[in-house]
Amino acid sequence: MRVLEDLNLNGLKIYQDDELYRFTSDAVLLSRFATVKAGDKVADFCSGSGIVGIHLYGLNEKAVKSVTLFEMQKDLYELSLESIKFNGLQDKFFAVNTRLQDIGSDRAGEFSLIVCNPPYMEKGSGAKDEKECIAVCKREETLSLKELVFTASKCLKFGGRFALCHRADRLADVIFELRTAGIEPKRLQFIYSGNKKPYLFCIEGVRGGKPGLDVLTPLEN
Repeated sequence: MRVLEDLNLNGLKIYQDDELYRFTSDAVLLSRFATVKAGDKVADFCSGSGIVGIHLYGLNEKAVKSVTLFEMQKDLYELSLESIKFNGLQDKFFAVNTRLQDIGSDRAGEFSLIVCNPPYMEKGSGAKDEKECIAVCKREETLSLKELVFTASKCLKFGGRFALCHRADRLADVIFELRTAGIEPKRLQFIYSGNKKPYLFCIEGVRGGKPGLDVLTPLEN
């Protein structure tokens, strides 16, 4: 069933469908974590229904020049188109229905900021979901972490930022892939709930950046 959810942010709303993958609080945490600068051309990878890109724009309307949503699942892509139209953002937002691996060289160095809430689990891990459309959002069935980071590096301009969230136990994997692709980790924040150890982290790297990681105060969600 399709519903229109209020983001409680500058009147913005977003379409969701309970038959498809629905966004979680992780997406909102990421949009708040990412560093936004004046004139940023933003890309939202694995954008789903567009939550990270739309929420990030709502927080930084005056700074963001444009947002391009990249989503491989047609149903989610079409939801994002409806949300763009409903919010009257056609002059700022663009949506592309494609696999990240298929993004062409014409977009090399196009973006100054890329955000992504990717699949957290490795391919074949965890319990299988009933629907394929949900499984590909949770596990690296169609997109590996290596492919994601490589594509981000290709599409970022030199000095551009890549911000993503991921499961805490995969921090080493993420840092390894970022550095391998020429993106230097610069900011890291762990997220925890209650008195438990961190379950999530947000990290931001700079393409061509110098070494030096700022570990921020952990955030309780």
